[in-house]
Amino acid sequence: PLDKEEETAAAKCTQPCLRESLSISDLECSLCIRMFFEPVTTPCGHTFCKECLERCLDHRPNCPLCKQSLREYLKAGRYSPTVLLQDIMLATFPTQLAERRELHQAEMAELSNLTKNIPIFVCTMAFPGIPCPLHVFEPRYRLMIRRCQESGSRKFGMCIYENGKSFADYGCMLEIRQVELLADGRSLVDTIGRQRFRVLSRGHRDGYHTADIECLEDKKVSGEELQELQCLHESTYRLAQRFCEHGDLTSRHILMQHGPLPEKEEDIQASADGPTWCWWLISILPLDPSYQLNLLSCTSLRARLSQLQHILTALLQQPP
Repeated sequence: PLDKEEETAAAKCTQPCLRESLSISDLECSLCIRMFFEPVTTPCGHTFCKECLERCLDHRPNCPLCKQSLREYLKAGRYSPTVLLQDIMLATFPTQLAERRELHQAEMAELSNLTKNIPIFVCTMAFPGIPCPLHVFEPRYRLMIRRCQESGSRKFGMCIYENGKSFADYGCMLEIRQVELLADGRSLVDTIGRQRFRVLSRGHRDGYHTADIECLEDKKVSGEELQELQCLHESTYRLAQRFCEHGDLTSRHILMQHGPLPEKEEDIQASADGPTWCWWLISILPLDPSYQLNLLSCTSLRARLSQLQHILTALLQQPP
C-alpha cells in the first residue's frame, strides 16, 4: 500500500492529467448550461444540478434526458450528492467552482429579501397569528416553497385574487412552520400569519407572482383615547365570548375546526397588528373576502373593533 507521501504525490500527478483531459463544458449541467452546483445523479445515470432536477420533477416525474420514470426516486425525497464529481471539480477548476458557489449565494440572498420581489401565493385570505394550512401542487408554487426554505427566509406573501389585477393590494406574510412532502412531489405546508403588508409594485419570477411591499402597522394612541380604546376592546371581547358560547350548530362546527377563542391580550398595542383574537374572529366569521380584506388593510384598531362589534351584535340578534 502507498504511504502518505506517495498518496499526495499520486494526487498531485492526477490533477494536471485531469485538467488536460477535462474542460469546463464537461462539467456543465445540461439543464442550466452552467457548472454543476450540488450535482446529483439519477438512477438512470444522468447528472444534473440538484435545483435543476427538482424544478423538472415539479412538472413531471421523469428524467429530463431519457424520460425514464423517477417516481420511486421522487418518493424517497432525498437527493444524495455525487461526491466524486464534486471532488473532481474542486481538484480541476477550484476558481470556477468558487465563482459558481458565489453566484448561487447571491441568488439566495436576493430571494431572502423580505420587502423586494417577495414571492406571492395567490390563493386565500391569511391573517396575523392565525395558522394557514396549504396544499401545494402547482409546479410554480412547489418551486416557490422550496426557494423560501432554501433561502432561509421561510416566508412568502399571501394575497387573494382581485378582478382587474393579478392579486389584491393588501396581504399577509406567511411563515412556513413545517412541510410534509408527499410521494408524488405535492406537499402539505403548515404556515402561520405574520405581518400585514401593502403592495407597492408587482412582478414575476419563474411563473409565480412577486411584489415589492411595505409592512402595515396599527396607529398607536395614548391618554384618554387609549382608555376609550381599552373599553371598546373589553366590550367587543365579551361579545366575541357570547358568540362562541352561542351554541348553535354552525359556531360549534367552527370551534371544532379552529379551536377556542384566543386569550385576551393585556397590552392591546403591543403588536403592530393588534390583538390576535380579532384576526381569529375575522377568519371564522361568515364574511365576504372583500370585507375581510378591508379589515386587513385597516390600520386603526378602534375602527376594526367597531366593525367587529357591529357584526357580532347583528349575528347575536339572529334567531338560532
